[in-house]
Amino acid sequence: MKILVTFASVGSGHYKAAEALYNYLKAHTKAQVVLVDALDKTPFIFKRHYEYSYLLMVKYLSGLWQLGFRITSAAKLQRLTRPLAAILNTLPTKRFAQYLTRENPDVIVSTHFLPSETAAILKMKRKIHARVCTIITDYGAHPYWITRGTDMYMVASEYTKHELLRQGVKEKRIMVCGIPINVQFLKQFEKNRIREKLGLRPDDFTVLISTGSFGIGRIDRLVMSLCRQAQVIVVCAYNKRLYARLTGRCYPNTTVFGHVENIHELMAASDIIITKPGGLTISESLAMDLVPLFMVSIPGQETENMKYLASYGVGIHERNIGRIKELVVELKHHPERLQRIKMNISTVKKPFAVMEIADAVCKGRFRAPG
Repeated sequence: MKILVTFASVGSGHYKAAEALYNYLKAHTKAQVVLVDALDKTPFIFKRHYEYSYLLMVKYLSGLWQLGFRITSAAKLQRLTRPLAAILNTLPTKRFAQYLTRENPDVIVSTHFLPSETAAILKMKRKIHARVCTIITDYGAHPYWITRGTDMYMVASEYTKHELLRQGVKEKRIMVCGIPINVQFLKQFEKNRIREKLGLRPDDFTVLISTGSFGIGRIDRLVMSLCRQAQVIVVCAYNKRLYARLTGRCYPNTTVFGHVENIHELMAASDIIITKPGGLTISESLAMDLVPLFMVSIPGQETENMKYLASYGVGIHERNIGRIKELVVELKHHPERLQRIKMNISTVKKPFAVMEIADAVCKGRFRAPG
């Protein structure tokens, strides 16, 4: 069996979900597995435009991004926006479509709607015969995820499933399994030991601040506010300017990292995480019973993620840094509240998604369109 796992390198979540599935399939099956960034099979200018226009919009023009999200989500405008988007995407993805036709895999699994659409259209035209699976990496479901020709949608929650049903997807094509995360987030850690390994004080209340791959948020002010209330870990990801500022100011009780490969250990060492509500970050945090506090979000998909979590009493959304400080102090001195949120987490988390998806993909537990 030949399985092609594909994504689009826009943000980190789509890649991380695809990588998690790819690594699991390689380690636990005999299938021939290939991992490919669909944007690598498009013209250089298109790839750079796709990547950087997204970064520009969500970081500096979030209001415009929100407007675009609403317009493309509106049911009454779908007859206009979907064909237009398909036309705009067809020519740049021609080489990716040729690649799929040439490789002729048995299964195509996609974690981004762009390669999902390309594969589904090829299947409808009978240019490929692969089973086409789409993993939706958020808890909401934007209409662009839905394309005729898709065999199965693997989704994060019953909430996501209901969104797809509302948009006309048949129930037999929906698998509620969660968002795939790396198996390293399933490991059991003893908090004090992992803190000692990382050079942290074992008994201190610990806050992890993860800025996301774009380094979004007022992190300097947040660290200044919290560093005398708790032990603080900051992951700056690829934001080199932020890393330089924080390390240069030498905040007390604060450990600063750039890009890390052991985020699972940092999560295990922490009591809460302050972050943005991306689907992968949420899934990783919940798998480790780490209470999330959301300071900033990308309008649209991430506000939908927060809406879902709030309905289960999981996750706190607060933009005001003074109020965040108060919340951290409250959770520090009232561990029973922290425990209540963790109990709510146990009803929401789906940590074994990667295993369930791999099993479904390899056993073909879904039907072809028809």
